[in-house]
This record gives sequence, C-alpha cells and structure tokens, in this order.
Amino acid sequence: MASECSIAATLSVISDRWTMLILRDVFRGVHRFSELQSELGIAKNLLSDRLGKLVGHEVLEKVPYQERPIRYEYRLTAKGADLSASLIALMGWGDRWYADGGPPTVLVHEACGSALDQQVRCPTCDVGVTPGQIRSRAGSGLAESEK
Repeated sequence: MASECSIAATLSVISDRWTMLILRDVFRGVHRFSELQSELGIAKNLLSDRLGKLVGHEVLEKVPYQERPIRYEYRLTAKGADLSASLIALMGWGDRWYADGGPPTVLVHEACGSALDQQVRCPTCDVGVTPGQIRSRAGSGLAESEK
C-alpha cells in the first residue's frame, strides 16, 4: 500500500474554506461556538460538523467553560498550534497576490511590534532558502518497497 503524501493527509483534515476560517478565528482568540458562528456567518450545522472533525482529528479540544448547562469552548491542541506557520504562509500568499490595497491584517511580534515575515531557513547553514533551492528525498515514512 502506498504511503500517503503528507500534503494529502493534511488536506484531508483542513482542506475546505470553512475549516481554514474556523482555525483562523481560533488562532485570533475566538473560542466559543456562538462567537465563531457570529464572526463567520456560517450555518450552525456546518460549524458543528467542522468543529467535530477538528476535535476528532485532535486539532482542537473541547474545554468546558460553564457547568449548568454545560458549555464548551474550542482550544488549539499542540497539533493545532503547529498549523500556525501554514496559516501564516497562506495569509502571506494572499497578501501578495490578492490584497490590492495592501494587507488587511499585519502580524507583528508581540514583544517589539515588528511586522513578521516568513522564510524557509536551512537549520545547518542558517541561510534563507528559495523554492528553486529545495529538493526532495525519500523520508523515513516511505515504505522500503517505494524507495
């Protein structure tokens, strides 16, 4: 059986517009169902479905914030927080190619206020790497029969 591409596996969890926008809002601090529904203007059944999928894949976790009746908010797990760089990359791409009047939102370093950039760096050489300088090789997750 062929090993699934990591991009394909990721897209099976987060590939639709609503899921990406839910994650964006959770990263921004919107955690409650009613707040997400209001912010996004998404139908309740769609929101419930997408949140259930994200919880099922352990990207989000349900955390109770009220006892009677019990109500939950949705928080990023470590797995979910690891999506930050991907969302920032998508945002940067959209800013470059679709934000005619400049980016609608600028991400800044909380400590100093400087605008952030995103760059792929080689951990050994500590230099920026462009797309044309990237190559692929078989990883440890590829079955021996496929190498």
